[in-house]
Amino acid sequence: MKKILALPLALPLALPRFAVSLFLVAVLAGCYMPIRFDAEIEITRGGYYDFKFDGYLAKVELFRGLKEGKINREEEEKQIGVIERDFARDNGVKEFKYLKMGHFKVTWERNGDLIKTKSVTFFNATEYFLGIRYNYKTRRITMAGKSLTNNAKKKLDQLGLGWTGQIRIFTDAKVITHNATKVEKNKRLGGRFKSYIWDIKNIYAPTPSLVIQIQ
Repeated sequence: MKKILALPLALPLALPRFAVSLFLVAVLAGCYMPIRFDAEIEITRGGYYDFKFDGYLAKVELFRGLKEGKINREEEEKQIGVIERDFARDNGVKEFKYLKMGHFKVTWERNGDLIKTKSVTFFNATEYFLGIRYNYKTRRITMAGKSLTNNAKKKLDQLGLGWTGQIRIFTDAKVITHNATKVEKNKRLGGRFKSYIWDIKNIYAPTPSLVIQIQ
């Protein structure tokens, strides 16, 4: 996978109180949000997958509290402990490192047979950012990112939280639909494998999606 660049944590100007209130209504369903990332998923015609994520995330509530001066160092340490325990429960987590202002670094990997597993998500079903799912009735595999309304994206952006990164899907299966930024032959894997690539420049980028037909 590509090496993630160091994350700048310059703080934005404070939001007006009414904007923060609107944000609380529009906030993500979960409390973790990707900031800068590199995700790679290999999916074979037989349904086997290799899913990797390397990047920086933020805990939205912790970031907001620290930014507004409502969370002191002692409370921050408590919340860091909660985050560490949350990620320690997932054996797919290979690296975890807290940085500052609610931001942390995570490397995560998982692989297996999606036909048996049915679905795999990063980070989990509650804190969903990116996932793959198998439908046994249609024999199709769907890759999808978390979808947010434009209003929710705007509030997060105003708070000083956004995301940028790249998602790559490698597959030798038949792709029915996708909205990848570009498609190219995969020289490393060869054969029928193609690379579907999403270059996500900001939080307003379209939600990534791809559908594969399994034979």
